[in-house]
Amino acid sequence: MPGQTIATADWRALDRVGEDSCRLARTSGGWMLVGHARFHDADGFAALDYVVRCDDGWHTLSADISGTHEDKTIHLALHREAGEWVLNDEPQPQVSGALDVDLSFTPATNLMPLRRLQDGTEHDLRTRAAWLRYPACELAPLDQVYTFKGRQVLYAARQTGYETELSVDDSGFVTLYPGLWDGEVRHAG
Repeated sequence: MPGQTIATADWRALDRVGEDSCRLARTSGGWMLVGHARFHDADGFAALDYVVRCDDGWHTLSADISGTHEDKTIHLALHREAGEWVLNDEPQPQVSGALDVDLSFTPATNLMPLRRLQDGTEHDLRTRAAWLRYPACELAPLDQVYTFKGRQVLYAARQTGYETELSVDDSGFVTLYPGLWDGEVRHAG
């Protein structure tokens, strides 16, 4: 993997049989997440690999997801062009202006808004993500609010009405997503 590894997160799914491992790396142009999600759901076994590229300010530039889900081959390519999202060469106007991508099958993509929250002077961050709803493989807007509460972060998603309290490592990786994910983070060097 190009770039210098900063941290690696390993998660265990709490709502199904599954796991995910993701590396955060510094690259010459910003940041990169490289992950491997393996899980069982109603459609069978999924083995998905993902790469998310961000600029220096932790805004998502692109993401690639590939792998298999039971007998289907998965290949998704997302990128932003002048603030507009494109999925497999198809414009996605419903998520216009979204700063982040949120991959529904992994907690890794909460890292970008959490890093912006950690790096800023604000105690809460409101942002819109291009939410990849898996296994439908469709993008939808997801308005999110992250609020510092001591060492915890309150998280809310408007479109789903979901609210929880996240435990977050200094790297920005979530270590506890109640009812969904439990994880550990190893820091490089």
